[in-house]
Amino acid sequence: MAGKKWLGPAVVLLIFFVGFVSGDLTASRQSAQANVAYGKLKAFGDVLSVIQASYVEEPNVDDLVNGAIKGMLQTLDPHSSYLTPEMLKQVEVETKGSFGGLGIELGVKDGVLTIIAPIEDTPAFRAGLQAGDKIVRIENESTRDMTIMDAVKRLRGEPGTKVTIWISRDGLAEPRSYTITRDIIKIRSVKAKSLGDGIGYIKLNQFQQDTDSELDKALQAQTKEKGGLKGLVLDLRNNPGGLLEQAVKVADRFVESGIIVYTDGRVENQKQKWFAHKEGTYTGFPIVVLVNAGSASASEIVAGALQDHGRAILLGAQTFGKGSVQTILPMEDGSAIRLTTARYFTPNGRSIQAKGIAPDLVVSDGRELPEGHMGPLRERDIERHLRGEGEGGGAAPEKARPPAPKEKKEEPSGRKNGKKEPAPVEEGRKEDAKDPQLDRAVELLKGWEIFKTRFVDRPKAS
Repeated sequence: MAGKKWLGPAVVLLIFFVGFVSGDLTASRQSAQANVAYGKLKAFGDVLSVIQASYVEEPNVDDLVNGAIKGMLQTLDPHSSYLTPEMLKQVEVETKGSFGGLGIELGVKDGVLTIIAPIEDTPAFRAGLQAGDKIVRIENESTRDMTIMDAVKRLRGEPGTKVTIWISRDGLAEPRSYTITRDIIKIRSVKAKSLGDGIGYIKLNQFQQDTDSELDKALQAQTKEKGGLKGLVLDLRNNPGGLLEQAVKVADRFVESGIIVYTDGRVENQKQKWFAHKEGTYTGFPIVVLVNAGSASASEIVAGALQDHGRAILLGAQTFGKGSVQTILPMEDGSAIRLTTARYFTPNGRSIQAKGIAPDLVVSDGRELPEGHMGPLRERDIERHLRGEGEGGGAAPEKARPPAPKEKKEEPSGRKNGKKEPAPVEEGRKEDAKDPQLDRAVELLKGWEIFKTRFVDRPKAS
C-alpha cells in the first residue's frame, strides 16, 4: 500500500462536508439577496404611498407602477422592455410581416432614437432616411430618453396618415424635417432573381413566419433553370433579424450536418443547441453572403453558421453585433416582459454579442462618409448594451463613441478620376444604382474555380 493514495470514506466524508457547507453558504447568500430585495420593495411601497398622498394632483397608480416597471427593465440592456397588452400585439404583428408604419429599424444612442437601417421599399427608404440618422423629434415631442417601444407606438398608425419627424445627421447644420405618409409595411421576406450565367440572387429582408418556405420556392425555381444553379448570392444586408426558428431553417438549407447555433445563459433551459439536417439541403454550388452593419441578430446567426461550416464566403462590412436572446414572458394582466436571457454563439463558439461577424472580404458599398462621420450604428455603440466577450460581464455603461476607423478594404468598382463616386446622400438605393459589393460577389462566383483554392483549407465547424 506504500506510495498509494487512499481515496476512501474519509475523503468521501470531506467532499460531503464541503458540499454541505457550500450549499449552506449558497442558501445563505440567496437569503441575504432576498432580504435586500424585500427591503427595496418596502422602499418602493413607501415612495408610492408618499406620491399618492402628497403629489399636487391625484396620480394614476397604474401609470406609476407601469413607469416603475419600464424603468427597472431599462436599466438592464436596450433589448429588455415592458410590453403593455397593446405593445405585445404589435410585436406579434411584426412577425407576420404586415403593419402600418414607416419601415425603419430603431436603436437608442446617447438617449436619442437612432435609425439602424431603413427597410427597402418602404416610405422611410423612399424618403431618404439613412442608417445612423438620429430622430430628435416626432411631431412636437422630443425623443430624448424616449424608449423604442414608445417611439414605435408614435410612428405607426393608419395607412395614409402622415407623421413629421426631425432628423439630425452628420453634414446637416440643423435637424431637417421629413413628413412621411404611413403605408402598409408588408415586408416581402424573400426576393429572388437570376443574374445570368447560372448565378442566382436571393435577398432576405427579414426572418418571418414564411421565410423558409419562400426561400425553398426561390431555390427550387433557380435550380430548375437551364444549366442549373452554379452560384448563389445570398443578400443579408440591412436585414434586422426576426424569428430564430426561421434563421435556423434557412441555415439548414445550406448546411448538411453539425451545429447551426447555440445559446448560453444563467438558466439551464437557456442552454440550447440547434443542429442541421442533411435532408432538404442544397449543395453543389458556391455561395457568397453579403453583410453590412445593418445585418443583425438572425442574419448574423445565418452568416456565422455558413462561415464556420465553410459553406459560404462573407463579403461586405462587419455586422451589427446583436447576439442576445430575448424571451417574451407573459404576465397575468395580458402584458409581458421581453427579457434578455442568453447569448448566441456560432458553431465554432464565437460570440456574436457586441462583436458581430467579420466578413472574409471587406468591400465598401461605394458611399463616402462625410468628414468626422461616426459611421453606422452598431450594438457596441448603444449605451447599456449587454457586454460581449472581452468586455466583462453585465451591461456596458454609456460611453463616447469614437469616429469610425479607416478600414483596409478591397477597391470597389465605380471610380472617377482616381476617386470614389459617393452615392446620393438624400435618396435610398435604387434598383439600378451601382452596387460594388454585389458586383464583387458576382465576380467571385464567375471565377470560383480559381478563387476557391484560397479558402479550401479553412477549418470547418464540426
